Amino acid sequence: MTEGLSHLLRSDARDNRERILDAARAVFAADGLTVPMREIARRADVGPATLYRHFPTKEALATEAFAAKMRACYEIAEEELADPDPWRGFTAMVERLCELHARDRGFTAAFTAEFPHALDFAADRERTVKSIAELTRRAREAGHLRPDVALDDVILVLMANGGIQGASSEARVAASRRFAALAIRGLRA
Repeated sequence: MTEGLSHLLRSDARDNRERILDAARAVFAADGLTVPMREIARRADVGPATLYRHFPTKEALATEAFAAKMRACYEIAEEELADPDPWRGFTAMVERLCELHARDRGFTAAFTAEFPHALDFAADRERTVKSIAELTRRAREAGHLRPDVALDDVILVLMANGGIQGASSEARVAASRRFAALAIRGLRA
């Protein structure tokens, strides 16, 4: 009987953890990282103690909630880095990253922030930024980017893209596409 109860509790704890992560992803995507932890617990239909048992800080929760998106950013940068045409790879990377970030306000804030205690997130972010820097360098050296364009400029584009407002995710994505096109034109040699 105890073995069955133990298994049930572990399953229940896993369910709570997934509900918390699902609620956090939805709330962060819509409202950014400023949402209070109590609101996330309420939307996950768990008590604050349950939330804090699984995620003692908002940083820990955001790190776990955005792990898949951080991998997606890296995969985008790597896919576009593999393109033999550095300009096509650069423009596609900017467009795809802007769209990914427009769909999730919280992720943009997390990506551009430093989470000093979230080593896995910081390592993934650093790996992604290195790929973005390499693609930026290649496009600049091929003569497609202005000579003064640096990695910080690309990060600035992503940060500015994060400020796009819209009534819906679709409206933010449409505005983001327009913004990316304008930014790319401004960076072009």
